[in-house]
Amino acid sequence: MTKNKIILLPQSITNKIAAGEVVQRPASVIKELLENSLDAGAENIDVYIKRAGKSLIQVVDDGSGMSEDDALECIKRHATSKIEKFEDLEKLNTFGFRGEALSSIAAVSAFELKTEQQADELGTFIRIDTTGELQKERGAYSKGTSIAVKNLFYNTPARRNFLKTNATELKHILDNFKRISITYPNVAFKLYNDDDLIFDYPKGSFPERLQSVFADNILDAVIEVKEETDFISLNGYIAKPNFLAKNRGEQYFFINNRFVISRTVSHAVFSAYEHILDKGDYPFFVLMLKINPKKIDVNVHPQKLEVKFDDEKDIYTFVQAVIKKSLGSFDLVPNMSFSDVPSTGNEKLGFSNHSATSRSDFTDRPMFGGQGQGREKTPSFSDNEIDLLFSSINDGIKSTTTHSGEGNPPFGGSPGDEPNEIHHSPVASTDGISEESSFIVALHNKYILSQIRTGLMIIDAHVAHERILYEKAIKSFEANMPFSQQLLFPQTFQVDPADFELLKELEPYIIKIGFELKFFSKNTVSIIGVPGDIKVGSEVYVLKDLLQEYRINEREKNLEIRDNIAKSYSCKAAIKAGDKLADKEMRLLVDQLFATSMPYVCPHGRPIVIKIPLTEFDKRFGRT
Repeated sequence: MTKNKIILLPQSITNKIAAGEVVQRPASVIKELLENSLDAGAENIDVYIKRAGKSLIQVVDDGSGMSEDDALECIKRHATSKIEKFEDLEKLNTFGFRGEALSSIAAVSAFELKTEQQADELGTFIRIDTTGELQKERGAYSKGTSIAVKNLFYNTPARRNFLKTNATELKHILDNFKRISITYPNVAFKLYNDDDLIFDYPKGSFPERLQSVFADNILDAVIEVKEETDFISLNGYIAKPNFLAKNRGEQYFFINNRFVISRTVSHAVFSAYEHILDKGDYPFFVLMLKINPKKIDVNVHPQKLEVKFDDEKDIYTFVQAVIKKSLGSFDLVPNMSFSDVPSTGNEKLGFSNHSATSRSDFTDRPMFGGQGQGREKTPSFSDNEIDLLFSSINDGIKSTTTHSGEGNPPFGGSPGDEPNEIHHSPVASTDGISEESSFIVALHNKYILSQIRTGLMIIDAHVAHERILYEKAIKSFEANMPFSQQLLFPQTFQVDPADFELLKELEPYIIKIGFELKFFSKNTVSIIGVPGDIKVGSEVYVLKDLLQEYRINEREKNLEIRDNIAKSYSCKAAIKAGDKLADKEMRLLVDQLFATSMPYVCPHGRPIVIKIPLTEFDKRFGRT
């Protein structure tokens, strides 16, 4: 008689196998124990770790505690107080529900549990030592629950050997601790590492918890997000454009207070920043999505880090629209001021906190023509005036600079390095600009200075024009209705074979922004039409520079083709530092800048506008 090959594994082995999915490292233990404490209604939670959790992890809470029978049951596999039947999975309001965490943790550690309910006089103490023997005692303990996990993975040496250095494991623990503490500002959290208090987060509001977790001035660098409907709501904070990070680490997304990793939501946020982000930049965000539990499935990942949405497209559209609305509804121009450097006593120029600006308040910007304040009341201009900016803004530029820096030095400097003349426009004029209008000044033919309600606004003319041209190019792609200005005399030139092939490859896209090209043999190209924004005589230079910039962006930033062409074109076709602009040209440039979707940063992420508040001038002149 042959021996059966298939046997039932003993529970001691199955628990260790299950532990491999739930308990991957000390940070996993921290996460599971903290979530249990929150499910128990704790208001104060203390965490103690030693040797990055390898020798000790202890979580102490003041939650509801457990009875003796519940304490004995909780360490059994699939024992849970969170659900009773399958339908309960569709209305989960707790972190835990599978009943695997404590049994898995107890299977790979020396486990101790002390618990006492609020109304009981005595509590329960349970110990599972390294031999697997369970010991039980009754005694007086602190109200709530304390769980100590010692010598993690002592009986699974292979898994223990895969743990990283103490520094790496500690980082994972701190990450999990921060994520969980963010969503519960009404709970006080403390974390001790080797008897040193590392984090102490007192109870408070959500903004106060963000200040505790990240930085005291975090609220100066973020925009509030708040959108609530009967079916779904999104609130939290996103980074202002000039506080973008170079890594993905500082992105926190929570669904019904559960931290999850969602490509759908991350891409929706990125797409909302599409006119701001440069390749390699990532926006900081802390976003809380509230949705009916029936619309999501959290039971798709052992650690519940991923979810499935009932309708991903609707979630994507909702998140993208809310983020775009939040970005577009705030004045994001930074204030600039001088501050003392404590170590030297000297003063240092820096950016102070952004001025508080309520939603849809656009009054603190240059307004010309005596029109009312506000975006909806932007002054209207004639077609000839619009053409002055978008079709011939460079035609009137004086020939003080030439391409590639020939002649005069770059940035408008003269050979003798004399100070450039400051061109001040008269306040009163006969072209419809009222006497009450803000003054506008060209400084060194690089910056535009204008009076605003709170002080002085400074605009970088080149990057402002770059933003305008970039959005115009993007709209040309979307509309698919190119407008080209025909050249009286086509410009013919030769390029190397690689650029010749690249031009042919990009021709369908280049046509949409206004170029018309003809290709001949021997790598010869003829420009017969150009966008209206190209300065007369610079057509060949702009096209060659566009190709060079395109290759750099493709190599270093891996941009999508249309975005790459739009950024390359706007960079090379925009007015240059040193180009003189007339009074009306500057006013039109400013007006068109603030008609764009994002007038605060250029397509590459550089700031366009800064403010110097009137209070800073008062301080300089001793008026305070």
